[in-house]
Amino acid sequence: MQLTADFFQQTSKVFTVAELTRQIRGALETKFGAVWVQGEISNYKLHPSGHQYFTLKDQRAQIACVIFRNTMDPLRQPLVDGTQVQVYGNVSVFEARGQYQLSVQILQPRGLGLLQAKFEALKRKLEAEGLFARNANARSQNFHDALGS
Repeated sequence: MQLTADFFQQTSKVFTVAELTRQIRGALETKFGAVWVQGEISNYKLHPSGHQYFTLKDQRAQIACVIFRNTMDPLRQPLVDGTQVQVYGNVSVFEARGQYQLSVQILQPRGLGLLQAKFEALKRKLEAEGLFARNANARSQNFHDALGS
């Protein structure tokens, strides 16, 4: 018993759980800050508050992720388990659980999904410029001219 008492007396600081967790949080946030991470979505849940929770994983590891309701514009397609994504966010610790997590600010599909996103962005740009409307009107007029109407 004496050995244990001597050991604790030599320790410079005994942390509370909250103090240690806060120190870990500070270290993680300082070391990593904002990062890009890619992986597969699993365990997706849309909370009634509007926050979205999911796990981002690869073959060897996983990290908890959260998208707070006012962080991003609504996604065009809902997130589903199995979707490959690339996310940008801040590494932090959810102190109540002592769990590190990624607070997502940007989410992009990967692979074909990324190509589709670029295609949709180009399509929106061209629509905003009125290119689809003009072409549609011109083709419609040519069709009517050919019919003689």
